[in-house]
Amino acid sequence: MSKDTTAPDPTAKPPEFGRQIATTQDGRDITRGYTGPLLLPTDTVLRTRGNWDWEIYETVLSDDEVKSALNQRQLAVTRCEWQVDAGGKRAIDQAAADFLREQLDAIGWDNITTKMLFGVFYGFAVAEVIYAPQGRYVGIDRIVVRNRRRFRFGEQGDLRLLTPQALHEGEPAEPPYFWSFSCGADNDDEPYGLGLAHWLYWPVLFKRNGVKFWLIFLEKFGMPTAVGEYDGNNTSDEEQAKLLRATKAIQTDSGIIIPTGMKLQLLEAARSGTADYETLYARMNEAIQKVVLGQTASTQGTPGKLGGQDLQGDVRRDIVTADADLVCESFNLGPVKWLTAWNFPGAVPPRVYRVTDEPADLNAMAERDVKIATGLGYRRTPESVNELYGEGWEPATPTTPPWQAGNPAAPAQFSEGAPAVRDEIDDMVDDALADWQPLLDPMVAPVQAMLDEAARQGLTAAEVLKRLPNLLSEMDDSALTQSLTRSVFAAGAGAEAGLDDTQQAGA
Repeated sequence: MSKDTTAPDPTAKPPEFGRQIATTQDGRDITRGYTGPLLLPTDTVLRTRGNWDWEIYETVLSDDEVKSALNQRQLAVTRCEWQVDAGGKRAIDQAAADFLREQLDAIGWDNITTKMLFGVFYGFAVAEVIYAPQGRYVGIDRIVVRNRRRFRFGEQGDLRLLTPQALHEGEPAEPPYFWSFSCGADNDDEPYGLGLAHWLYWPVLFKRNGVKFWLIFLEKFGMPTAVGEYDGNNTSDEEQAKLLRATKAIQTDSGIIIPTGMKLQLLEAARSGTADYETLYARMNEAIQKVVLGQTASTQGTPGKLGGQDLQGDVRRDIVTADADLVCESFNLGPVKWLTAWNFPGAVPPRVYRVTDEPADLNAMAERDVKIATGLGYRRTPESVNELYGEGWEPATPTTPPWQAGNPAAPAQFSEGAPAVRDEIDDMVDDALADWQPLLDPMVAPVQAMLDEAARQGLTAAEVLKRLPNLLSEMDDSALTQSLTRSVFAAGAGAEAGLDDTQQAGA
């Protein structure tokens, strides 16, 4: 393809920093048109059904299934432990993290998280941060989550507070006094976001209308309709009114009277059963659960069952992580950044987050460690044990060294509980060793120390054998060498003199 030489070269000059062309200011967004100094949400339900007011979504939240599913989603986040990590390794970075941790403990971070998570339902959330002096630091006295209906966004996407004095343009709700976030929209031109309520409105509406007709049906099915018959040619309007009053009295009175010649009977419901209304009710509840929880096995079905799907749980793990990250990330980019700049200039801001990973199955990990140790001969380091299983562990000292455990060739006296069998030969050996033991101790001591340490560490036989050659330089055989030299000299001299073994020993 040939190059268009008439088109300007985009690399001819550097870009203008910060320039925006497709802004929403001054009515440039053709999808909105010019609506004044405040942007209106593009949510079609708010526009057509709610007159751009989130009050309509408050009625959606009053539905029992919506409230239950949303609470379940929020609790799945707040049940996860929150942590604060330092932004760097310097002392000032750690001090900033410690300070933030103290602030979150004092203001009730779980309660704030729960209320801010309603932004996922409505599309956006707003909180006011109230500060207070804490020694030489600027601290957070409390964080108050405000009603989103009191706020709008200006043409530049800036948050504004509606007041009686500024009802049409709003007052600036600027940082660092206000912290907000939006979510759910598919573009950045919508500062109001698009909450779950947008998709929940219709299932809730159909469900409520179905329940209304269901109740009417139940009334007709439980109480037959009274039908009064009269002669159309000879019955006056007054008599017709009397008959109508008689039919209404059937619902409350056990006995009634009617004029002679009139006929009154009960019309039973022609059909029975409630399958149609129940199906609609259940189907709308399933739609609500899918929107809020991502699946339907959490609040319905057989207790203890998750619908046979491995990815289903109380709340999908990816949804929990996304909700936790939404609140924590916006807080890190707002109040955390501001507090760090005021109190710890130059420090890297810390980070608060929720631990949403599934806890490790320690039983499975322990079984795997045993298999690796017995099959491959590898074991965990003490640091790895503390990291996986927690602090407070120390090496155990087994009663039987690992290289002797399960060895059928091991001597009987090393078996636990087996009595020692001795005879005259054992006594003779012990007497001989008693004389030689002081000479052998310097040689045996390094080996014995290594074996004791190996038993404490749980080393395998192969690992013990590898260490033995390294002990040769530590084994002191000088005393034994001298004793053997003297013994050999005495034996030779005795033989030359004609002495027997007893005489040599006495000498």
